Parts: sequence; C-alpha cells; structure tokens
Amino acid sequence: MKISRESGKAARRFYRLACDENERLVPARVVEIADRLVAEKPRGFLGTLKEFTRLVRLELSHHHARVVSASPLDAEAAERFAAAVRRRFGGHVTLEFAVDPALLGGVRVQVGNDVWDGTLRTRLENLKRQVTAHA
Repeated sequence: MKISRESGKAARRFYRLACDENERLVPARVVEIADRLVAEKPRGFLGTLKEFTRLVRLELSHHHARVVSASPLDAEAAERFAAAVRRRFGGHVTLEFAVDPALLGGVRVQVGNDVWDGTLRTRLENLKRQVTAHA
C-alpha cells in the first residue's frame, strides 16, 4: 500500500514528537501517539500509522545488535563483543546472541543495516567465487 504525501509528513511529525530532546524514542510517547491515531482515525490514518510504525521499527533496529556464532560464546567473549559494539554504537545498544552451526566458525554481527561477517562460511564462499571467476 502506497501512502500519501500527507500521511508521510504526518508520520514524520509524529515520530519527532515521540522523541525526547536527545532524539531518542520515548516508548510511552510512541504508544500514546499510536493509540490516539487509532482512536481519532484522522483522514489517512492507516497510511500514517503504517509509516509511523516503519520509522519506529527502523530506529529500534539501529539500537539492537544480533551476534551469531557457530558455537556458544563463553561469558568473556560475549562481554568483549558487547563492549566493542557499545563503543561503536553507544551504550544504549541491546545485544542478542544466537548460535548457527552452519556458519562453521567465526562470528556475524548485525546492527540495523550494518553487518560484519567474519564467518568461515562466508570466507569460503568468497574464495569459491574468486576461483570460479578466474577459471
């Protein structure tokens, strides 16, 4: 569903209202704005609500890191990753650790749209592409 220009403007305005003076989302404001939109149902509110939700989801993804490894990380390694991610993106980042044996080895870190892939599987796939390209 394509939203109208007015709905997009309204959603961006509501998003700014949902942020504090440091431009961080305030969860209570997000809920209040969404509830008011649903209750009042202004013209084009579905498009506005959809775009507002997209903006909030996008912002939240920039403050959440997913660390995937081939085997479970010990407490020390997990803390090193947490410290490195928080240094890079600020102390407000939440971390999620997951295990994927298909990675073979190494670690993949994703924060929002940023991905650092140091897995053995990716390195082998890159090597395979290089070999087949030059063959």
